[in-house]
Amino acid sequence: MQLADEFFLIAHHDSRAGRPRLNPVATGLGLAAALLGELVLSGHISLGAGLVTLVDRRPPADALAHTVLDHIVHEPEHQAVRTWLNFLAQSAAGSVGERMTRNGTVRREESRRLLRTSVAYVPVDINAAAWPATRLRDLLDRPDPPTVPDGLLFGLVTATGLTREVLWAAGPRAHHRLSVLIAALPPPLKELVMHTEAAVGAAVLRQ
Repeated sequence: MQLADEFFLIAHHDSRAGRPRLNPVATGLGLAAALLGELVLSGHISLGAGLVTLVDRRPPADALAHTVLDHIVHEPEHQAVRTWLNFLAQSAAGSVGERMTRNGTVRREESRRLLRTSVAYVPVDINAAAWPATRLRDLLDRPDPPTVPDGLLFGLVTATGLTREVLWAAGPRAHHRLSVLIAALPPPLKELVMHTEAAVGAAVLRQ
């Protein structure tokens, strides 16, 4: 499962309704950061000094990652991390939801109320939907360090205010280990977490 897919499941209730745990802006920013993170992890882009740098313009295998990379390739005048977070956040929930629909993780449901049509992405398997958060909790109890993608997922969970949802029964030791793991991320990913947290904080203040 892709990084943004796992974040999507953590950011939504694992019930048949699939309701979001966060406000739409924070959810969108977290998913946008996860999409950028996928490209960093695959070696297509890097982050530094607040800027996104193109490293490899060859298209990724994943269609959504390919689309995000195309945006970056064709908009070289826009390099600020915050610009890309805000831009991708506008459509990230729908884009990731559609990718998960294609791979069979969720089911797209539309509902009409008055003149509005709302779309929800409902988990096909409740246990599978709950697994990413459960898996992260388990990782903090293990002595061996998590993988870099899991460390980034921990970072995005923290940056968007989802820590309580993941560590609802964890003690101080788990919270301390979480902060240590995030601090140990490679610099580009640590910077991505920092900018995501700042963007979410700014969005909360605006609201």
